[in-house]
Amino acid sequence: MAEERPSPESFLDLVAEQRKGRLKIYVGAAAGVGKTWRMLEEAHELRDKGVDVVLGLVETHGRADTTAKVGDLEAVPRRKLDYRGVPMEEMDVDAILARKPDVVVVDELAHTNVAGSSHEKRYQDIEELLAAGINVITAMNIQHVESLNPVMKRLTGVDVRETVPDSLLAQAGQLVNVDVTVEALRERLREGKIYPPAQVEHALKNFFKPANLAALREVALREVARGLSRQREDREALQRGGGRRPQPAERVMVGLSSNTRDSGMLLRKACRIAGQFGADWYAVHVETPSEAVSRINTRDFVKLLDNINLAGDLGAETVWLKSEDVAGAMLEFARKHGVTKIVLGRTHQPWWRRLFRRAVTQRLLVAAADFDVVVVGGDGPEEPDKEP
Repeated sequence: MAEERPSPESFLDLVAEQRKGRLKIYVGAAAGVGKTWRMLEEAHELRDKGVDVVLGLVETHGRADTTAKVGDLEAVPRRKLDYRGVPMEEMDVDAILARKPDVVVVDELAHTNVAGSSHEKRYQDIEELLAAGINVITAMNIQHVESLNPVMKRLTGVDVRETVPDSLLAQAGQLVNVDVTVEALRERLREGKIYPPAQVEHALKNFFKPANLAALREVALREVARGLSRQREDREALQRGGGRRPQPAERVMVGLSSNTRDSGMLLRKACRIAGQFGADWYAVHVETPSEAVSRINTRDFVKLLDNINLAGDLGAETVWLKSEDVAGAMLEFARKHGVTKIVLGRTHQPWWRRLFRRAVTQRLLVAAADFDVVVVGGDGPEEPDKEP
């Protein structure tokens, strides 16, 4: 499939626009599509044009053609760490900051760093480099997008544990899809160009099944196209506004609670809806007297903090309100802040509790006649409802 490939010059145009570092992300459906190769190819082209570019960390995985492609590009030495007596290596963020190149190439965006590193996640390393004014070219597979986590599990049966916040992808000045056909990718796997020979048959029968790869390829193409469309709309809006960013026409709100049963799914769904409309979105927690910080148990408080952190990673503005009336407080906030869509989770209270005490979802559905309301179902073992 033909793809629109931005030139290195177009990335340089972005770089010249502002002092904060710019981000370019190569996205693929799976390992082996050629993301690292493409980053290295661009690094050579940029260097040939006089750009000061270095390799912060590139994983060749022992592939001879990838190793050859590195060639004579300057690589910043990795930081050596000792983890439980085992020598390990990670990207040396401090060395890159001291070297201060124009552009740094960083592979495997979703990677989790070894304990003792500057940050827990590699994407946090990249955020520090960007904040220092260093431009970054990086790569990731589509299954690592945080908001796509439930979709990936449904498509592939794999629970992806290493994820990248949608908020980081939204910062990217360029998103580039690296695409090959399903059969071409499976052939690369058979030839030993992706995994060692001992892992090939297992991979072909599991993650690299044609149906899996076709679904992942479709998701990757759609997500990058959506990102490019959003960037184009942003540019056009800025031009119409004379360089000023207009207020989004849509705003989305979702309730935030300590109930982990469906909270992650609900937050990811709200993120997807907000992304479709280019909308700001709010994750709102209403603290009732029974769930005051001084009274809430440690387990539920930790769950609530986890949900707040996830909402922030997904790009939400988190809001903490206090009220005895959860539904009333959420509606008041929504009207005051121009919310147009409310995302709710389907209640899992037993029928006898719903009969005597309507859940927040039911009360909001009745009272929110002036909003678009999206009710999201979930699955999993039942837990008692907690107020958002």
